[in-house]
Amino acid sequence: MNTPARKKLGTLPLTLLVVGSIVGSGIFSLPQNMAEGAGTGAILIAWIITLFGMLMLTRIFQYLSIRFYKINDGLYGYVREGFGDYIGFNAAWGYWISAWMSCTSYLVILFSALGSFDCLSFFGHGTTLPAVFTAILLLWIVHYFVLKGIYRAFLLNCLVTLAKIVPISLFIVCISLAFKISTFKIDFLGTPQLGSIIKQVENTMLYTVWVYLGIESATVYAARAKNIISISRATFFGFAITSLLLVCVSVLSLGIVPQQELAQMKNPSMALVIERVIGSWGATLINIGLIVSVSGGLLSWLMLAAEMLFLSGQGNQHTVPKCFGKLNKTGTPANALWLTTSFITILLILSHFYQSGYNTLIQLSTSMVLIPYLLAELFVFKLAIQRRKVYLIIIGVFGSTYGVWLIYAGGISYLLLSMILYSIGLFFYLYARKQRSLPVFSYFHDKVYAFFIITLALIAIVYFYILPN
Repeated sequence: MNTPARKKLGTLPLTLLVVGSIVGSGIFSLPQNMAEGAGTGAILIAWIITLFGMLMLTRIFQYLSIRFYKINDGLYGYVREGFGDYIGFNAAWGYWISAWMSCTSYLVILFSALGSFDCLSFFGHGTTLPAVFTAILLLWIVHYFVLKGIYRAFLLNCLVTLAKIVPISLFIVCISLAFKISTFKIDFLGTPQLGSIIKQVENTMLYTVWVYLGIESATVYAARAKNIISISRATFFGFAITSLLLVCVSVLSLGIVPQQELAQMKNPSMALVIERVIGSWGATLINIGLIVSVSGGLLSWLMLAAEMLFLSGQGNQHTVPKCFGKLNKTGTPANALWLTTSFITILLILSHFYQSGYNTLIQLSTSMVLIPYLLAELFVFKLAIQRRKVYLIIIGVFGSTYGVWLIYAGGISYLLLSMILYSIGLFFYLYARKQRSLPVFSYFHDKVYAFFIITLALIAIVYFYILPN
């Protein structure tokens, strides 16, 4: 891909891309999401595990971006380098589906937030007919804007990211001043209904992963970056900034509202927490911040989804049909963008008829992306075994262990459902290989991996769709 030098992205816009991708809708519901299944002590433990695990993942992406600086396909390129075309394709496929599902969840929570205003109550929880119709209209407006220029979209994303940090920072300042240690200590270890500490920690993990989705986004735009150092720095700075915001919002809220009461709050729970401190105008400010934040998250993830499909389609050696590996005259992967927006539209329509809520979408979206994350971690683990370097062994072992733990904590149900979507990707891959006159599988482990996906997909179909009837 030939990108003009004057349009190369530096550390600041890439950092704002990472922050903008991570800080979307999740942070505004985080206080309730965390308190719903865990007491204060378990939440603190969960954050310690999450911060350590995500630091390992951050270091893994930093290492891969510098060590394999000639690979400008991001997460997809690293996995493809480590395990071959088919497994690399699955990393891109899972990431792409996760990204457009994230866009759908953003639109649902956006119109749910709008529905909290009396004059817009007809939007309900974001899946009513008026909400879906308006969400589709907004989606295609954003689609048109990105289609007109990826760098213009980048500039808008930077401005929106800066704007969304303002109400979150105000929230943190206000609840810090009103924080009460006596409230924070109520049922510190949780109630008996929540189960053991380990069970409580498990209950929070999928949400902590969800709010960190996008940590790798700077690597996705490696081909558009000024240099490799910009990608590495942006990944770390993005992790540090968002970690500070996420932990403060989650933990400090427990010093304003007791855990049991916080667990029962409607989302976005940040609005109700700050309402306790400064009144209804604070809740209104947070709801406005949510609308701005989710709009920015929608833009970030729409760009990332289209970029990932484009990266896996360019050239004669890649793994999706060639038509998706093309840019239009403004530098936008137009065909990839059209397909992505179309799938989001379909899922929005389905969310109306099947009442697919925000939590269901984020849990399935998270399960889809856990596999690409684990594959990148396993690649570094593989390198650690080959090269026997202490640093690689540390981040490879801990990163891979954390990846496996996340899949376990996410639950077998969503893992099985994600396998159905992964198995559908095989047809996409087969067509791309035939189009390029390439062998379907290059290695024996490709066949094993395909067999594993198809078997789990069949089990999921039987378990969820045949046995219940």
